[in-house]
Amino acid sequence: MSKRNIEVSEERLVEEGEVAGDYLEQLLDILDFDGDIDLDVDGDRASVSIDGGGDLDTLVGSDGSVLDALQELTRLAVQQELGDRSRLMLDIAGWRANKREALSEAGRVVAKRVLESGESEEMDPMTPFERKIIHDAIAEVDGVASDSTGAEPNRRVVVLPA
Repeated sequence: MSKRNIEVSEERLVEEGEVAGDYLEQLLDILDFDGDIDLDVDGDRASVSIDGGGDLDTLVGSDGSVLDALQELTRLAVQQELGDRSRLMLDIAGWRANKREALSEAGRVVAKRVLESGESEEMDPMTPFERKIIHDAIAEVDGVASDSTGAEPNRRVVVLPA
């Protein structure tokens, strides 16, 4: 990919973030919720986070269910405006960031157990987002590898000695 294409991609991701930010700002106004919207580019996707309001936990919901729905609605709003499918990530009140850290730690703990025992270990079912975080955390540990097994919604990560 040429440098020009990378620049265009980043410009496009910034544009996605701006459209998403406008959409979410309108939503917060309708709901009469306070929150600061932060836009960023994280690798190959736009990243939008909302922080600051005490009532934002309502927008996260039970185990992130409302957050996932809002993320999908925001992606659809971006697609409606720009014409292309968006892969933007939405975080509210740091929920995804905290979840990411907890999952990474869980992956490291299981990797350590597999290293010590020499036995593979199957983790609980997870969403694709959660499995990706676990795979990334395990990839950083020498001597173990990971794979996924099963079918959605019961797909799970298996940690194996390398």
